Amino acid sequence: MRQIGAPSTSSPRLRRHGRCRHRRRASARKGETYTDTKRRDDVHDANIASSRGVADAVRTSLSPRGMDKMISSGDQEPVARMLAELSHSQDAVAGDGTTTVVVIAGALLRRAQSILAAGAHPTAAADSLHRLAARAIEVLEGMAIPIELTDRDSLVKSASTALNSKVVSQYSGLLAPLAVDAVVSVVDPAHPELLDLRHIRIIKKLGGTVDDTEFVHGLIFDKKASHAAGGPSRIENAKIAVIQFQISPPKTDIEQSVIVSYHAQMDRILREERNYVLGMVKKIKASGCNVLLIQKSILRDAVTELSLHYLAKAKILVVKDVERDEIEFITKTLNCLPIANIEHFREDKLGYADVVEEVSAGDGKIVKITGIRDMGRTATVLVPDRSLHDALCVIRCLVNKRFLIAGGGAPEIEMSMRLAAWSKELHGMESYCIKEFADALEVIPYTLAENAGLNPIAIVTELRNRHAKGEKNTGINVRKGQITNILEENVVQPLLVSTSAISLACECVRMILKIDDIVTAR
Repeated sequence: MRQIGAPSTSSPRLRRHGRCRHRRRASARKGETYTDTKRRDDVHDANIASSRGVADAVRTSLSPRGMDKMISSGDQEPVARMLAELSHSQDAVAGDGTTTVVVIAGALLRRAQSILAAGAHPTAAADSLHRLAARAIEVLEGMAIPIELTDRDSLVKSASTALNSKVVSQYSGLLAPLAVDAVVSVVDPAHPELLDLRHIRIIKKLGGTVDDTEFVHGLIFDKKASHAAGGPSRIENAKIAVIQFQISPPKTDIEQSVIVSYHAQMDRILREERNYVLGMVKKIKASGCNVLLIQKSILRDAVTELSLHYLAKAKILVVKDVERDEIEFITKTLNCLPIANIEHFREDKLGYADVVEEVSAGDGKIVKITGIRDMGRTATVLVPDRSLHDALCVIRCLVNKRFLIAGGGAPEIEMSMRLAAWSKELHGMESYCIKEFADALEVIPYTLAENAGLNPIAIVTELRNRHAKGEKNTGINVRKGQITNILEENVVQPLLVSTSAISLACECVRMILKIDDIVTAR
C-alpha cells in the first residue's frame, strides 16, 4: 500500500519532474544535439508533389496514341518550372523525347519520396542517382547500332518514328524523306558535328495541305514580288543583290517643316527627288543587277512608288521588306555580300541564280530562287506545319552521334533489368537506392501500354520475360497492340535521344533532392 501523504508516482507533478530529469540527462550526453528535420522533410515533400503533378499531367501524352493538353497561364510552382525547363533542355539537345524526359523524372521523384521516407539522406539518394545515370548510359550504348550518313533508309526510319506521335503522323512517309534530304544537304563532311539547324529555313504558308510540302535547294520568300509599277515576276540568269540602304529621297535627321511658297520651288523639289532616285537606279542597273532584295527599314521607307517605277522600267525584279534577321541566311545561301551603301554597289558583291520567279502557294504567292551558283550549305522547306522540326532534330542527332537504338520501351526495360541486377552487387543504402530508381524506369513501357489501351501489368511482365531471355530489342508496338521485335518494325530512334533523356532527368531530380528550404522572394 502507498503511504498516506507520500507523493504518487503517477501524479502530474512527479511526471513533470521525471521528464525534466530525462531531458537533462539527454542533454548531458556528450556530443549529442537535436536537429529538427521537419522543415526539410516538408520542403522535399512539397517539391516532389509539385513535380509529380507535372509529370502525371504530361504522362498521358506519351506515344502515338497519347492525349493532348490545354495550357492555362498563371503562377507556377518553382519546381514545376524546373520540369518545364527540363523539357526545353531535352528539346535543345535532341529535339525529341521531351515528354519522355519529364515522365522519367516524375517516376524517379516518386521513388525518391519512398527512399527518403525509409530514412535515407537526400545526398545519399542524389549520389546513387548520379552513378545510376552513368551506368544506364553504358547499357544504352551496348544496345546501340552504328549507322552511316549514307544509309538513307535508316535515317528515314528514325525521322518517321519522331513524326509518329505528331499530328501529321499519317504523312510521315512524305515528311521523313524530306527531312533527311534537307539535313544531309547542309552537312559539311569535314565537320559534321558543326551542323546548325538554323541553316535549314522552314517557311510556313497558310492555306496549303501537307501534300504541298516541298524541299527547295535554293531560297523561298514568303511574300510576292513588287508589282506597284508593273515590274517583272520572272527573271532568268538572275544577278541578285541584297541591299541594306534605302532607294528613296533622304530625310532630315530631326523633325522639321519645310515651307514651299511657289510652284517653281515645288517643281524643283520633285525634280531633285526624281534625279536622286534615278541616279541610284542607274548605278544598280550598271552593275548588271536584275533582282533586288531590299532589307526592311525602320528609319524611312526603303522604297517609294517613284523608285519602284524606275526599277520596273529597268526590268529589275524587287522583293522588299526582307527582315533583318534573314540577311545572314540569304547571303550565305546566295554566296554574296550585303551592300550597305549605293557607292559600294559592285558586280563582285552579287549572287547568281538560274531562275527567280513568283509562284502560287497556298492562299498566296511566294518568290522562289533556284539554280543558285556556288550555293552555301543551306536548305529551305515550304511546309504548312511545324512538326517537321522534330524530324530535322532527329537527323541532327544522328549526324552528331551516329548510333540508332530500338524504341517502344525496349531501352527502358533493358536498363531497368540490368541496373536492378547491378544493385545486387552493391551494399547498404546505395544498393537500395539504385534498385528503387531502376524500377522507376519501367514507367515508360508501362505508360506506352496504358495509353495504347493494353494491360500494362501483363505487357511489362512479358517484356521482362523476353528481355531476360536476351531479346533486348523487344518492345511495344502500340499500333499493333502487341510485343514484337521493335527493330524489325522499324521503330528506332537516335541513341542521343535516350542518353540525354536519362542524364537530364537524373540531373534534374538530383537538383530537387538537394533543395531543403524555400525562400519567398518579393
